[in-house]
Amino acid sequence: METQIVAMTSNEAEAEAMRQINPEVVAAYPITPQTEIVQIFSGFVADGLVDTELIRVESEHSAMSACIGAAAAGVRAMTATSSQGLALMWEMLYIAASLRLPIVMAVVNRALSGNINIHCDHSDTMGARDCGWIQIYSENVQEAYDNLIQAVPIAEGTRLPVMVTTDGFILSHAMERVHLYPDEAVQEFIGEYEPAYSLLDVDHPITVGPLDLTDYYFEHKRSQAEAMRESPAVIQAVGEEFAAKFGTRYDLLEPYRLEDAQVAVVAMGSTAGTAKAVVNALRAEGQPVGLLKIRVFRPLPRREIVQSLQKVKAIAVMDRAEGFSGFGGPLLNDLRAVFYTAPVHPPIVDYIYGLGGRDVTTDQIRQVFEDLLTLVQTGEMVTEVSYLGLRSPEGGLVSRAEVPPLTLNRRKERKPCPV
Repeated sequence: METQIVAMTSNEAEAEAMRQINPEVVAAYPITPQTEIVQIFSGFVADGLVDTELIRVESEHSAMSACIGAAAAGVRAMTATSSQGLALMWEMLYIAASLRLPIVMAVVNRALSGNINIHCDHSDTMGARDCGWIQIYSENVQEAYDNLIQAVPIAEGTRLPVMVTTDGFILSHAMERVHLYPDEAVQEFIGEYEPAYSLLDVDHPITVGPLDLTDYYFEHKRSQAEAMRESPAVIQAVGEEFAAKFGTRYDLLEPYRLEDAQVAVVAMGSTAGTAKAVVNALRAEGQPVGLLKIRVFRPLPRREIVQSLQKVKAIAVMDRAEGFSGFGGPLLNDLRAVFYTAPVHPPIVDYIYGLGGRDVTTDQIRQVFEDLLTLVQTGEMVTEVSYLGLRSPEGGLVSRAEVPPLTLNRRKERKPCPV
């Protein structure tokens, strides 16, 4: 298929994807670094390039409420947000998923306050990981564009809402080479929307959002969970259709040079691209390293994760969010749970990195691989949880700051905060 090659940021690319999708309703509220997506799309509305009803609301809570109403009425509804905006939607995220409404949302990852920070980490979408939305993470601008297009048939095929994430500023405001598909090809791919139900269908009335107490609430949650469990088959089928039409294949995961790897890093988002460069460099030096990029985080593809990593002898998880659980980030804890019932149990360590948009470098990721190789050779774990690229008390950056061991007299050992 002939494509148009352009230079775009992921915000621009996702706005272009929304134009091609041409949803009936978009409701949104501005927040950095997402604002540009809907700002650009509003220009398409003003110029008559789409048939969309653009609803300018007073908050992100209202944006999701409007999308819920539109989707319940039987039309395609989309929105976009970041960080505190996603947090303000919290209540409505659960309602959208519980009502099985195929809303599609672009989320530009940004740190949650406080303190106020407008740069990237994954704390916003990690906080929403258990609200019943499918979550798809994008490595680069092309993936952001492709993922948003695929999100429409995924949402409608599963009757679950989908959020497509991109790393704030790293992708949202960085230009890359993108292949844009013809408008008619995108429309053919997503097809005509046929809603399962509509509030406006007076001949077939339905109940939406009733009081649901001890009689059937449990059964409704079980049904919702079953839809999430069955959704990987739909995601993979959509990926196959996308590959057949546009030539690029997407799956739940992307194993990278794992066939004979002894150690592996697990990462999501733009960091996976940086890690690939490190893998290539270390492979050129003869080191048996590999990468597993998780594209679909919810539902977590546990069988595919175990299958991809069953031959490695040590795993490092890169978490761009602090879980505040006391023993690592959210991705680490999910990976350990996945391997609990697996036939193999390689040691798994965690590297929390990039909080508040701090850069992660190839040297830092190389350090992660070197730690894993040392673990395989000596059997000695450097530490279960490390902070990558943290400032030292003296002010400089350190490659790895280990979590100190707990002691009974820890209170006596406290020192003033250097910041």
